[in-house]
Amino acid sequence: MDLRIFTEPQQGATYDTLLTVAKATEDLGFDAFFRSDHYLKMGSVDGLPGPTDAWITLAGLARETKRIRLGTLMTAGTFRLPGVLAIQVAQVDQMSGGRVELGLGAGWFEEEHAAYGIPFPKEKFGRLEEQLEIVTGLWATEPGRTFDFQGTYYELSNSPALPKPTQPKIPVLVGGHGATRTPRLAAKYADEFNMPFASVEDSERQFGRVRAAAEEAGRKGDDLVYSNALVVCVGKDDQEVARRAAAIGREVDELKLNGLAGSPAEVVDKIGRYAGIGSARLYLQVLDLADLDHLELISAQVQTQLP
Repeated sequence: MDLRIFTEPQQGATYDTLLTVAKATEDLGFDAFFRSDHYLKMGSVDGLPGPTDAWITLAGLARETKRIRLGTLMTAGTFRLPGVLAIQVAQVDQMSGGRVELGLGAGWFEEEHAAYGIPFPKEKFGRLEEQLEIVTGLWATEPGRTFDFQGTYYELSNSPALPKPTQPKIPVLVGGHGATRTPRLAAKYADEFNMPFASVEDSERQFGRVRAAAEEAGRKGDDLVYSNALVVCVGKDDQEVARRAAAIGREVDELKLNGLAGSPAEVVDKIGRYAGIGSARLYLQVLDLADLDHLELISAQVQTQLP
């Protein structure tokens, strides 16, 4: 079971804070540092000092880390034209020496689009499908050849399909709860399917849909990595769990029901339940980025107990 650290910087974080967490992620033996791609806070936090851009952040971290994988859960398809996104991600992959992964979603948070003048189209899912085809198609085009695409939403003509990533294939993540279109997209384009903030039972059902869609598309169900994203709140005792829950404005019982919360033993046990349905990777949503002791505890008493 891979454990990855997943951050939500729109809630309030500077680049320096993210760098500190990323370096701790690397030093403590976690597999990867991922971040959300949002430009507006959510909930009652003040969001200060303001948003940071996902791919600018990852470009910086690419030069200041050495081992960990770097990526997004999920880049919003509404934020970037697919040709531009392919260039950005390929460049960051080069800057990292081949450690980048791209999570790509349709985009959903209408208020952040209004706040920063970003168009919020009515038909987002069809655009996402074309974006996935374009981005992966550009990367897969042989050097010296060109890439053309004519779709409903995007057209590319005589593209040199450059630059190329360092990796032969950048892993692409698709995720979500949709019962039909999402599994189909994952089966066609994804290397990993991520189920965000879902129970063991709901995850098992969705993984089954994705496996079936993959087989229908001519792939093996096990061709994809299956993963979950879950909020994490671990403490060495009940008092520490309660303190960490209060720091992120959540209730302990709710966190235990919907996330990975409690003592290290409780969290290891729940991780085992996700592993039992085929989840091979967990993105631990860390909401208090100042609490590095939390990461140390997870590393020392949770990660070490996992197969």
